[in-house]
Amino acid sequence: MKEKLYTIPLMDALHAGDECPFCYIERSLEQHALDFVLGPECTHMQGDVREATDQAGFCREHLFKMFEYGNRLGSAQILETHMQALMTELEKEMKRYRVLDKPNLLDRVCKNDASTENGNSVSKWIHEKSETCYICDHIQNNYKRYMETFFFLYKKNDPEFMALVEDGKGFCLKHFAQLLECSTLYLSARDQEKLKNMLFTQMQENLHRVHEDVKWFICKNDYRYIKEDWKTSRDAVQRAIQKLAGGYPADPPYQSR
Repeated sequence: MKEKLYTIPLMDALHAGDECPFCYIERSLEQHALDFVLGPECTHMQGDVREATDQAGFCREHLFKMFEYGNRLGSAQILETHMQALMTELEKEMKRYRVLDKPNLLDRVCKNDASTENGNSVSKWIHEKSETCYICDHIQNNYKRYMETFFFLYKKNDPEFMALVEDGKGFCLKHFAQLLECSTLYLSARDQEKLKNMLFTQMQENLHRVHEDVKWFICKNDYRYIKEDWKTSRDAVQRAIQKLAGGYPADPPYQSR
C-alpha cells in the first residue's frame, strides 16, 4: 500500500503487533502532547498555547503525568498563569453565591437545581473545570482522525491493511466497542456485517488466548510447575489488563528526553 501522511501512524500501530493498535495510537498521541507542552521546543511559552492551557487546564491524571515528565519549570510556568485565570473566574462565582434554604421534599424528588438557578453555581463551575483537559482534548481531536482512517482503509479493502487487521491480536474492549459504534457512521449495512463477523470472532479468540496465558501464569507460580516453560505468560497480567481496560499498566512514567 502506498502510505500517506495520515495512514502512517495507523499502519505503524498495526505493524507493532500489540494487543490493541488503538491503545498504541492513544499512547503515542499522549506522549506527543506532553512533548508539545513541556518538551525542549518550549511550546508552553507561546501565547496561543498558554491561552489554551489557561482555559482548558488539565485533568488529574495528566497533571500527575506532567509532574512525572520532569520539566518542573515548564509545569510551573503553565500552572502559574492557569491558576491566575482560575482565581479570577472563581472570584466571580463566589460573588454570585447565595445561601439558600434547605430544599423541600418535592424539590429533592424532582431534582430541581435551585442552587444553580439562584446563582449558587460554585460547585457546578468546579465540576465543569475538572472535566476539561488540554491534553485529553489534543488526544481526542487527533484520535478521531485515526478512527476515520481505519474505516477509510477498510472501505478501500487494501490488502496490506486488511491482512494486518485480520491477522492481528484484536483490540481492547474499549476500542472494540468504539469500532462497532463508529461502523454505523462510516460503513454500509453489508460492510458492517462483514466487520462485525470478523471482530466478534477475533475478540473471542484473543480473549481466550490471553485468558489461557493468565491461567498459565498462575500455574507457573505454583511449585509443581516450576520446571515447566513460561510459554507466552510472563507478561500475561499487564496484557489482560490492557485487553479489559485499555492502556499500558506496565509502562514506566513518560519522561523528558
